[in-house]
Amino acid sequence: MSLHAIDRGAAERRGARIGGASLLLATVLFMAVFSYLAATFDYPDVLDRPAAEVLPRLLALGDQGRAVWALYGLVPLLLVPTAVGLSAVTRVVAPLATRGATMAGALAAFSMMLGLLRWPSLQWRLASAYVAASPADRVTLTAVFDAANSYLGNFIGEFVGELALNAFFVLAAYALARASAGRRQWLSYAGAAVGLLGFVAMFRNVTSAVSVAAEVNNLVLPLWMAVFGYAMLSHRSHPSSPPRS
Repeated sequence: MSLHAIDRGAAERRGARIGGASLLLATVLFMAVFSYLAATFDYPDVLDRPAAEVLPRLLALGDQGRAVWALYGLVPLLLVPTAVGLSAVTRVVAPLATRGATMAGALAAFSMMLGLLRWPSLQWRLASAYVAASPADRVTLTAVFDAANSYLGNFIGEFVGELALNAFFVLAAYALARASAGRRQWLSYAGAAVGLLGFVAMFRNVTSAVSVAAEVNNLVLPLWMAVFGYAMLSHRSHPSSPPRS
């Protein structure tokens, strides 16, 4: 075995460990923060309620709740080391899919971060002002609140972020299956199925026809994150096939 092959194998193992550990950490943090907000803020159902109800409840979370929201907003950034680790493993055997997954992962990370961080920043300031505001000022604050939810929440954080996230999982699963020299083809099929479900669930803010798909996706997403993270973490190098996208 050549020194180049040994170095490449070591780089793949490091990448697999970094990527897998990052995604598993994201899974644990996502579930912990989501559970906390569900118990204390009635999240995510609270997102459909008016500013007059949501803003006082947001402020009532206190400094601890604000810190949890800030942490929640940073969790998507773990997709960046996940994508970097994946690239170290798959860029030789699936270069086009790997480049696509890397770009999709970065776009998903920053889009979802922007959407979530509106809560401990912009919405928090609106909540502080809303408490002491006059009825006329509350009309203005409500308009800003609704606009932030629509632009940063529904469009940037949810639609763009989830579009990129699902694209990442489809491409990443295919690339990792290629890197396993045909031993993990189930990853491609599972990644495609999860991605397709996610693509359908993205339209929950457009039509109620996909509400069931959205509920199923909420359960499937953390499960798939854990499965794919473990698949990366347990990846072992095999003699590679000729490069192919």
